[in-house]
Amino acid sequence: MSKLLTMKRIAVLASGRGSNFQAIIDNVNNGFINAEIVCLITDKPGAYSIKRAESAGIPVKVIDYSSFENRDEYNKNLHETMLKINPDLFVLAGYMRLLDKRTAKEFRGKMINIHPALLPAFSGLHAQRQAVSYGVKVAGCTVHFVDEGMDTGPIILQQTVPVFDDDDEDKLTERIIKKEHVALPLAVKLFCEDNLKIEGRKVRLLNN
Repeated sequence: MSKLLTMKRIAVLASGRGSNFQAIIDNVNNGFINAEIVCLITDKPGAYSIKRAESAGIPVKVIDYSSFENRDEYNKNLHETMLKINPDLFVLAGYMRLLDKRTAKEFRGKMINIHPALLPAFSGLHAQRQAVSYGVKVAGCTVHFVDEGMDTGPIILQQTVPVFDDDDEDKLTERIIKKEHVALPLAVKLFCEDNLKIEGRKVRLLNN
């Protein structure tokens, strides 16, 4: 007899247009993900992800990076906000700032990120541009748990795409993002079903 799973509470951090955020919303609404999205946190008051949240009836917390005197003050405010929300899972869906080590440590094991490259290759910004410049034949995306480093946490899953000779950054980005919209909701689903276990650098899929 399978165990009864309680519905998880998830919060999303996003900086931009929020297409991955929308993919999560859609997969919660259609029942693929057993969760409630309790908040969107964004560092940009003009982010299109805010409109997506409002359309879905999701509360929004804007922590405008430009309104703080320095990065430490911003990080302190973000950390306090995340503690107050206190969901089962934080999802970084196009959140473009590196979390401070204190916050990363505080929520270790309950925070995941989507990155547009096959980590550990091409971490950091402009991963698609890095891949095209390097001349790789295969690229993709990675969903991983967040730790104190930059894109260094244990990998949950990856999706691949071919890289063609005439690709530029934009063409490759468009191909990868389609995979992101599959990979991130799947990783969130697995987490919400208590189906992931971190063992050192590896993430093991459990059988529920």
